[in-house]
Amino acid sequence: MREPVEVCASACEAYDYEAVRAVLAEQFRLLKAEELIRPGMRVAVKPNLVTRSAPDECAVTHPVVLCAVVSLLKELGASVVIAESPGGPYTPALLKGIYEHSGCMKAAEYGAELNLDCTWGELRAPEAKLCRSFSVITPLLEADAIVDVCKLKTHCMMGLSAAVKNLFGAVPGLMKPELHCRFPQKDAFGTMIADLCQALHPVLSIVDGITAMEGNGPTGGRPRHVGALLASRSPYAVDLACTEIIGMVPETIPPLRAAMERGLCPRTAQELVWLCEPASRFAVPDFLQPESKSADFITRLPKFLQPLAARLATPSPQIRTAECVGCGKCAESCPQHTITIRDHKAVIDYSNCIRCYCCHEMCPKHVIDIRRLSLFRH
Repeated sequence: MREPVEVCASACEAYDYEAVRAVLAEQFRLLKAEELIRPGMRVAVKPNLVTRSAPDECAVTHPVVLCAVVSLLKELGASVVIAESPGGPYTPALLKGIYEHSGCMKAAEYGAELNLDCTWGELRAPEAKLCRSFSVITPLLEADAIVDVCKLKTHCMMGLSAAVKNLFGAVPGLMKPELHCRFPQKDAFGTMIADLCQALHPVLSIVDGITAMEGNGPTGGRPRHVGALLASRSPYAVDLACTEIIGMVPETIPPLRAAMERGLCPRTAQELVWLCEPASRFAVPDFLQPESKSADFITRLPKFLQPLAARLATPSPQIRTAECVGCGKCAESCPQHTITIRDHKAVIDYSNCIRCYCCHEMCPKHVIDIRRLSLFRH
């Protein structure tokens, strides 16, 4: 019989440092964090710093949450390093710019080291189902423990971006497209993400859900107040709790479904043990889902029609050409190299597009939309 999985879901209405720290301190106490983090340990904190984005855009972990976590880990006697590899070239200059723009430079004032070591190494994943080896950034490989501090967001490809998906940031920036190419289908990509999460094994997973991102996340959505902080020893369980808040069916989220199939997570939030309040207390009934959410009807069609129906029903990235500045970030991030810059404008060759939405995620001007054929809009 599976051991009970404990999750904390607590009210926190604003990014006030003292309030956030008090809530997280109680969650640390309830989860017995002192059993996981011991004096002298080197702890890597993995925030979501997906791109150069200000905190109020809600694409990145809020610096107040990050600073509170650092403070609590330091109180337990750990040395702390902030470790992240955003999309794009993994360079000290890129990291510095993202730390500054996101407000996360402030974590240094609370005793954290901001990683600028842009080396990486190999992480073996012996329990993996698809991918048994990953390139992973050095500070995560060398840490005694990893603490996952993510942002609650929708995700155009995976449905949900929270604790499990956040760990894709362990892979060096320009190596991410290689994994998109190797695993272009959503189910396979989700299984690979579950492989990576299982191999990294974060000891604590904390979700910044004070203000989440709804709609076409993880970077192109819009802020939505939720007023919650969540934490668990299990990244899968805390993601399952998040589905209660934003109204997603857990089985439609490929990494979470893969975790369920491995017995790493219950299949329903009702099987979780709530140490504070149930996540349903924070449910947002009209939370806007990503436009790319799969249509269930496809699986009910005859098998010979399913590939064509999936192709037609799967939304495509659409560039608002008049607003495109031709910066090339979308072309740089495209795993299939289907995007070119012509006359200072990005152009997509749809014949090779795998609908991974990396271009949408990495566009700094947010001028790439996710659109489906009008027949499949609702």
